[in-house]
Amino acid sequence: MTRVLAFLIGAVLCSALRAESAAFYAGRAEVRVFVRELVERHGFVEKELMRVFKHAKRQEAILKAVKMPPSGNKSWAEYRANFVNPERVQAGLRFWEKYRAALERAQHEFGVPGELVVAIIGIETFYGKRTGSWRVIDALSTLAFDYPPRAPFFRSQLEHFLLFARDEQIDVLSVHGSYAGAIGIPQFMPGSYRHYAVDFDGDGALDLRGNAVDAIGSVANFLKQHGWRSGEPVLLDAEVNGSDLKTYTDGGLQPRHTLEELARAGARSLGVAPAEARAVLVELATPRMPSDFRIGLHNFWVITHYNRSAFYASAVVDLARSLRAATPR
Repeated sequence: MTRVLAFLIGAVLCSALRAESAAFYAGRAEVRVFVRELVERHGFVEKELMRVFKHAKRQEAILKAVKMPPSGNKSWAEYRANFVNPERVQAGLRFWEKYRAALERAQHEFGVPGELVVAIIGIETFYGKRTGSWRVIDALSTLAFDYPPRAPFFRSQLEHFLLFARDEQIDVLSVHGSYAGAIGIPQFMPGSYRHYAVDFDGDGALDLRGNAVDAIGSVANFLKQHGWRSGEPVLLDAEVNGSDLKTYTDGGLQPRHTLEELARAGARSLGVAPAEARAVLVELATPRMPSDFRIGLHNFWVITHYNRSAFYASAVVDLARSLRAATPR
């Protein structure tokens, strides 16, 4: 009886050890192939990368989170209320006052209004207070090797992350972020971090995790590099009375129509924009309530490069407007 019990206990322990081992990535064939590719392309040391993947762990909670319906499937009223509210406005005003000089310099250098930079940082991380608690190596490994729908994208981001950590001499295992692998105050994916982060305070380091000044300059630079046009409007309110608007609200985000074309269809702009501007009609729907219609212009399209969601870009604009309206002139 004792031998049988010992055998059963041993079998259970072996099974547990195998399960624990399977949760880490170093033993996976596709990971070894990925490592060899990085060694060939970038001169990494294979043993060092394999040591990293011995610590990179599959996270089931991340796979569950990434499969949840996107925020765009919620109601606009609910989504907007999450981000455009007195608490976020008041915290944004304090952030704006604290970093006013950096925001003014960013507006001068990149042409992006300070309130819009503040709004993006406010929506992304509540002004740097909620930057994520997942180890980025776990998040990106999980999505790169166990989430087939977007595996190529996340493998590229994992590659960028390893290069970023090497370039900045950062311990790979020490970096935390969102469940999708976004890092720091502005929640840049590693590829964006490497391409658009700027040392805005001139201290010789690119620090988006703890340096709000670098984050401010980097958000403004991101928008500028994606085509931000200084001084142009972003999003206009619209008066809608047409019956054939579904043709213009197909979910696309890129401005393709003239304002005159939208007006003929029954969507009249309530704001001022250049006569030659291209526009997109945005329907912000709330179940069992009339939709809110807006007309997005080129700079609206630029904001959607940060997050490809009409809800997101519209919330950024609304929070920026609220911040501007609450700022003493």
